[in-house]
Amino acid sequence: MRGEVRVVGAERPGGLELRTAGLAARGLPEVRVTGLPPYLGQGWARVLGAVAARVAAAGPVLPVLVEMADGVELRLVPEKDGTLAVVPPPPQPPDVAQWRRDVVARLFPEAAS
Repeated sequence: MRGEVRVVGAERPGGLELRTAGLAARGLPEVRVTGLPPYLGQGWARVLGAVAARVAAAGPVLPVLVEMADGVELRLVPEKDGTLAVVPPPPQPPDVAQWRRDVVARLFPEAAS
């Protein structure tokens, strides 16, 4: 990936919002996640960085499902603002907050210690 893609965050009433900055310069949509509890911010910043690398590598043919590791899959959903929201793959888990914690724990097990 040429150039820099950063992950930036802001606190919102519904939780932390993280988004990439730099994919649009390549003609690609930025990636974002909303409603995170602050303690997941660092882990999900790493997740978004990895997703951004995969989106950039895919070029103009964007993936709908992104396999991050064995058994860890994310879905990218186009939003009205042109970004891609990172959400759980189907079927929707009953507890999205737990899914988000599990993604970080499975991708970055060292973060749990």
